[in-house]
Amino acid sequence: MRKLVKILAFFTSFTLVSTVVLPQLKLPAANGTGSDIKKVLADYPNGFQNIIGDVIAVNSQSTKYECRIAVSGAEETSVTRFSGEKNTMSWEATMLSTESFNKAKQRFRALFGQLNNLPITLSGQTYRLSGDYAVPSEEAKFTSVVFFVEPAKEAVKKLRAELIIEFYAPIEWKVKLLVYDREKDDDESGERNENGN
Repeated sequence: MRKLVKILAFFTSFTLVSTVVLPQLKLPAANGTGSDIKKVLADYPNGFQNIIGDVIAVNSQSTKYECRIAVSGAEETSVTRFSGEKNTMSWEATMLSTESFNKAKQRFRALFGQLNNLPITLSGQTYRLSGDYAVPSEEAKFTSVVFFVEPAKEAVKKLRAELIIEFYAPIEWKVKLLVYDREKDDDESGERNENGN
């Protein structure tokens, strides 16, 4: 009889905990930004044709489009087609605009953690993003981490994802994500380093 009471008490407690307490626990959210970036990168081989929305702006050198993928935490996203022989495309998301350097720095670090070693699938092949963290400096006003795609294969050798924290006058910091083709080889002159030089 005592065993039966203990078993009933256990199941009652378990049921109470699972129906009342567990739904109130706030578990960490899934990597929403990473999942959304995977969708953007998956369309890279198609020149972002599947995510291009309506035209936002046209000028002599480029056409800027809305992005049809809503990226978790992004304030704004767009796809840009650059005029010229190669007709290159890039994708950009403003992830944070703030007057606080510390908030921007925290967001930059969090996004790096979500993107570094992120597994991605392009044209049926599995890759991962790989970058070296650079500590943002308020004095430098610009810090960048370029993510390469590994393993490096011909199909993705020009693909880059970039995380940027940058100061915009008079008092605004922006954290941005970019996906683009790197036209120059990484050892050619003209490359920007982490401090924008």
